[in-house]
Amino acid sequence: MYSMPLYRPPSEARSLIIQITEGCSHNKCRFCYMYKCKQFRLKSDDEIKEHINELKAYYKNPDRIFLADGNVLCLKTDKLISLLNYIKAEFPSAQRISSYSGPLDLIRKTDEELKLIKEHGLELLYLGVESGSDKVLSMMEKGVNQREMIEAGQKAVKAGFKLSCMIISGLGGEEFMEEHAVESAKVISAINPRYFSLLRLVVEEESELADDVRRGKFKLLNPIRILDENIIMLENMELTDCIFRANHVSNYLNQAGVLNRDKDMLVERLKKFRESNEFIPMGNDRL
Repeated sequence: MYSMPLYRPPSEARSLIIQITEGCSHNKCRFCYMYKCKQFRLKSDDEIKEHINELKAYYKNPDRIFLADGNVLCLKTDKLISLLNYIKAEFPSAQRISSYSGPLDLIRKTDEELKLIKEHGLELLYLGVESGSDKVLSMMEKGVNQREMIEAGQKAVKAGFKLSCMIISGLGGEEFMEEHAVESAKVISAINPRYFSLLRLVVEEESELADDVRRGKFKLLNPIRILDENIIMLENMELTDCIFRANHVSNYLNQAGVLNRDKDMLVERLKKFRESNEFIPMGNDRL
């Protein structure tokens, strides 16, 4: 039914996943391992319809639908709109349709195209910003720079999408820790998304970054430095009614709030946790 491996955001745990593409059309990020074993391809209309028919036998009335794999917005606009119409007709109970979105996909769409896609039912987009630093984005081969990342996020917000942005703590390593924190805060603030999540870098064997760590080219942050980075990042955020979560299994301290309303409280919690007996640093993450 699915081409494995299959991924979705934590908040889509109860969503019906419809696999529209396989893999990621960029698939060059050095920290990412998710689709390294897959050759990217677009499924045909017949494949998608057969897939949906199979899913209907198990999921009759889903409330939410997530479109996989990595970047569904790379589809041509007319095909994506036709697909959204078909999905809504087949699953009329669905109240929300969401997907991942690569920054290049958003940049390549016109404002009018994005508005049409939103109007035809794609409501929520997940954008992996990862870092706001030009140096870190280049080092990780994200495929865009800071200016382009801001442009991508702002286009999504302007088109009316609910946008969820993610930053990876520790992605700048020891060398770019402070720059990663400050510049990431700058980018997220410029985009001002509906949702912002923070998780911690965990280096997997399948990623190119694993080789950098083994060769000493990339030095991982220890737990104390991760917390310091989180504090710097949040202190530099300027957001309006943005729902913030740092509750991924990788986070040392689960955090939740609204930025900027709860910024002082969130920063103070991090500082107290850093100095408390609850926090016992275990050293760098190892491969």
